[in-house]
Amino acid sequence: MSQMLPDNIREIMIHNAFESQEGIEKDHAPVVKLYSQYGKAIWLLSELDPKNNIAYGLCDLGNENPEISYVSLTHLESIKHARLKVPMIEMDTKFEGQFPLSVYAAAAKKSRRITDKNEDLTPFLNTSNQ
Repeated sequence: MSQMLPDNIREIMIHNAFESQEGIEKDHAPVVKLYSQYGKAIWLLSELDPKNNIAYGLCDLGNENPEISYVSLTHLESIKHARLKVPMIEMDTKFEGQFPLSVYAAAAKKSRRITDKNEDLTPFLNTSNQ
């Protein structure tokens, strides 16, 4: 079980994954933002396969090439600071996904990084896959 995500966040992500698996065409908003304390990596995640602890969303490893992909939460939880032995990946508790994931992806493609600033996102509202 993921220690990184609270149960209520996991439940929403699992529900979103279920909708996708059932063929419900929905462009979910990201449910959680994870980030690297000591780097540039950011993940905006909207779905979760609880069996394998694999999440789906917008992934930016800080290499100016954000992409929609899958990520293992188990792996992210295992990443620790080499000297301090503290978790490197944290959840942004203030993040609220206000737009569909496709809007974040379009803005990230243009700016070559994930952004959650409204002024960067709103131009893509009419072009998203809602």
